[in-house]
Amino acid sequence: MSGPRLIEFSKIGSPALGYITVGENSNLPFTIQRVYWTYFTPDSVIRGHHAHYDLEQMIFATSGRIEFLLEDSDGKEELFVLDSPNIGLYIPKGYWRTIKFSHNAVLMCLASKEYEEADYIRDYADFQQLKKRIKL
Repeated sequence: MSGPRLIEFSKIGSPALGYITVGENSNLPFTIQRVYWTYFTPDSVIRGHHAHYDLEQMIFATSGRIEFLLEDSDGKEELFVLDSPNIGLYIPKGYWRTIKFSHNAVLMCLASKEYEEADYIRDYADFQQLKKRIKL
């Protein structure tokens, strides 16, 4: 399995007219089943604190700056910064995340599955045992 990574999506337009970026199933590592976005998160709040058993995500900062600290089940951490709307962060299943937002940040997520609470790993101790439970 390949790990999390930044993916640059092409943008069409100009400084005079603005830009458009398109994420379609043909240029994503999974088929989109759900789209959601978060906004007006106070910059003093750290969100995330979970992982997923099966869900894959492509995350964009359509506005502002978002920092993702991702951790795999071996404890290896990697920091990703999103601050350009045509750069997406691919997060495979099985990565713990903490997320810091600038107050003006808008996070848009393309997800591989519809919402299912049972897919969430919300307890960090359970996450640390993840390798024993699923094959990554």
